[in-house]
Amino acid sequence: MRHVIALDVGGTGMKAALAGPDGELLHQARRATGRERGPEAVVAGILDFAAELRAYGADRFGEPAVAAGVAVPGIVDAEQGVAVYAANLGWRDVPLRALLGDRLGSVPVALGHDVRTGGLAEGRIGAGRGADRFLFVPLGTGIAGAIGIDGRVESGAHGFAGEIGHVVVRPGGIPCPCGQRGCLERYA
Repeated sequence: MRHVIALDVGGTGMKAALAGPDGELLHQARRATGRERGPEAVVAGILDFAAELRAYGADRFGEPAVAAGVAVPGIVDAEQGVAVYAANLGWRDVPLRALLGDRLGSVPVALGHDVRTGGLAEGRIGAGRGADRFLFVPLGTGIAGAIGIDGRVESGAHGFAGEIGHVVVRPGGIPCPCGQRGCLERYA
């Protein structure tokens, strides 16, 4: 059966699924992100998890996944396939799409920002469906929002649109991994 790999990497955990041609859920799995082991271990964990999902799908459905979609937190250059920066995971400039492509073989891989990807899904098939404008704000290890406008999700001029977790709410407050002090994510 034709299927795709969907992998959502968070600051604390990873959620994954294999989805069929009409979006039906065929398999789901979870595991810890392992950020306490450092950014290299997080990347290795993502690659291992994706490879396990590929193998499970090939065994269970008789063929490998036809594509993979991976959503990660922080600043993402989706066009280049690079996880530019994630304060919660400690990584910088990780060519994640290329690494996943190498690990998964000839499977095309899409890389996106976790909240903007979730917002896009809400706008297309969820609560935002049919709305010309909406705001999607999930709360997790990090805090971000997706701004839906006319069927798309705004990324901003430099990829920072919706990164509300790094708005300083207490000047001079608790240090944040992003380099600032007093960010909303440190208090929420």
